[in-house]
Amino acid sequence: VFPASFPPPDPEKAGTFSQALLLRDALRLSLRAGAGPLRSFGNLAFAPRAYQLVPLMMALREPVVRLLVADDVGVGKTIESGLILRELLDRGEIERASVLCPPPLVDQWVSELERHFHITAKAVTSASADRLQRDIPDQSLTIFQYYPFTVVSLDYIKSDAHAAVFRQTAPEFVIVDEAHTCTQMGSGRSQRRWKLVKSIAEDQSRHIVLATATPHSGNQLGFANLLSLLKPEFAAFADGE
Repeated sequence: VFPASFPPPDPEKAGTFSQALLLRDALRLSLRAGAGPLRSFGNLAFAPRAYQLVPLMMALREPVVRLLVADDVGVGKTIESGLILRELLDRGEIERASVLCPPPLVDQWVSELERHFHITAKAVTSASADRLQRDIPDQSLTIFQYYPFTVVSLDYIKSDAHAAVFRQTAPEFVIVDEAHTCTQMGSGRSQRRWKLVKSIAEDQSRHIVLATATPHSGNQLGFANLLSLLKPEFAAFADGE
């Protein structure tokens, strides 16, 4: 094994402008459509836009992914979160993952994961959970242990009984969509969603991506609580520190 080296550019052998454009395009295509350093690109059914790679690059710099993706509506938070999931999966860093989202988004997430990332996920809702559990050959396993990828309705999973099962057997990677709905907005308005996500986030070895188009609604406590799901020290912002 030896390091690669290249001679410095020779100004006497400069190419034409059209050749420079070809080189630029080749470099861009190799990053976005080739394998490159990103192992997931061979399993994508689309070519991600350049800006959609930014959260992925940021995530890969951390040993444990703790990231808030707060892009505007329509920019592609699902794509950006899915890219991180697919990359960690193809690197062998995770084996299971769950997406927690409001009920109207469950089917959309299942479809997007299958269509864009070739990930087949089970929809876990009040209507489907009992059937999914009955279909498990080993009834000592929970839905989240048996099915490697799940998209879970927040309204279903926030109940005390279901939340307890999820806490005990949650996968090593969790995406929380519409994460601003899972924050505690005041001392007298403790939410079950907040308690669930907070308990999941307490495991500092778990990868977590929070996705929301409205991270700050003007409520400082809610914003501080949202950030504290990623790093507990951010809770200090609740007091304006």
